[in-house]
Amino acid sequence: MKLYAPWEKAFKKVSTPFEAFLHAQTTTGLILMIMTIVALLLANSPLYEAYSHFFHMNIDFNVGSWALSHSLHHWINDGLMAIFFFIIGLEIKREITAGELSNIKVALLPILAAIGGMIFPAMIYLSLNYNTAGVNGWGIPMATDIAFAISALVLLGKRVPTTLVTFLVALAIVDDLGAVLVIALFYTDTINMLPLGLAGAMFLLMLAFNRFGIHMILPYFIVGLFMWFFMLESGVHATIAGVLAALAIPSTPKRTPKSFTQDTQHLMYEYEKYSVQETHTMTEEQKKILTTIKDKIDEVGTPAARLEHDLHLPVALLVIPIFALANAGIRIDFNSIGSTLLEPVSLGIIAGLIFGKVIGIFGVSWLAVTLKIAQLPKGSSLSQVFGVAFLGGIGFTMSIFVADLAFVGDAELIFQAKVGILSASLFSGLFGYFWLKSISKKRGSA
Repeated sequence: MKLYAPWEKAFKKVSTPFEAFLHAQTTTGLILMIMTIVALLLANSPLYEAYSHFFHMNIDFNVGSWALSHSLHHWINDGLMAIFFFIIGLEIKREITAGELSNIKVALLPILAAIGGMIFPAMIYLSLNYNTAGVNGWGIPMATDIAFAISALVLLGKRVPTTLVTFLVALAIVDDLGAVLVIALFYTDTINMLPLGLAGAMFLLMLAFNRFGIHMILPYFIVGLFMWFFMLESGVHATIAGVLAALAIPSTPKRTPKSFTQDTQHLMYEYEKYSVQETHTMTEEQKKILTTIKDKIDEVGTPAARLEHDLHLPVALLVIPIFALANAGIRIDFNSIGSTLLEPVSLGIIAGLIFGKVIGIFGVSWLAVTLKIAQLPKGSSLSQVFGVAFLGGIGFTMSIFVADLAFVGDAELIFQAKVGILSASLFSGLFGYFWLKSISKKRGSA
């Protein structure tokens, strides 16, 4: 009897791009949780000074008289996170061109729910922070952390229909798009027009590459790097360059699936002409044929899909954990934590992420279904959408990112914001998970 190693069994399982995406997001969510706990432990231990000093030390790049100097924290949030935003851009593009957002009938409900889930949290936050120093943080509770939210839903397994997972993914993608627009339009203090114009020229050059059928990644990488630098110098947040670069990457294959099938069948026919060697090694001609097949596989795939697949793991294992380690470490004074939670900024974020998201996502979904503007995901119920609305209140990554932009230079308001984000995200995640678990038990026993 022939035995297979576990990885050999894994090779036999074919995953769709959507399944690979869900797996990547679940992995990201788990690692993000671990690194958040590590950051909190470091910030509340005798290592706090070393931890804080490490992320605030300056890293300089000098070329002659030209110099670029930022703290490590700044490089992470403006540089490393550009890769995260690049992935977001690729996900948005995939959903619009071939995913759930490509079919307006299916996409209408998550689009409306996402819009509601952005407007109501911002309104609630503004109502609690009107005429206060924290008014600029209205964009913080608008965000949903796609990795954490999807992880919580995926953990429920078959207790929830797959259409509900798809609904949350589409909702979170629209939410991400909204967050990107908010950052670009409202969290930019001063704009330097010359660097911004040069960044725009780089973007147009990348679009020209796409238009003329260039599928090699290197030209896009080089021009994209220049676009990121010019965006950094312009005053518009540099991570927007990541989203723009993703939109310029080709999402059409160089070779059609039909021609790929024909060519591959011909090559396999040629491959099988050669007899199997006693040593089970391939002939040089067979190796050449397999190399040609590999090249044709690359041609039938799209650069956008290939980059999304290749970058998900590095982002999950490197970019997001480093961001969490650098940003989630808040020093907690348990004697004053109660008063901190009642500060307008913290309270606005908590109310926005919990009540605003539920009113926005569930309320708008209920209204759209009642008025027959849209339909519920197949096999799901309004009770399950209510649970998903709470999962939408997990802000975390994007909320922390926006908080740093909203309150730049104000450590106290950033602290209040992070306390609110962590508290609301924890409550929303746990409540949403256990609500959906409870609902599934009732449906199962009915």
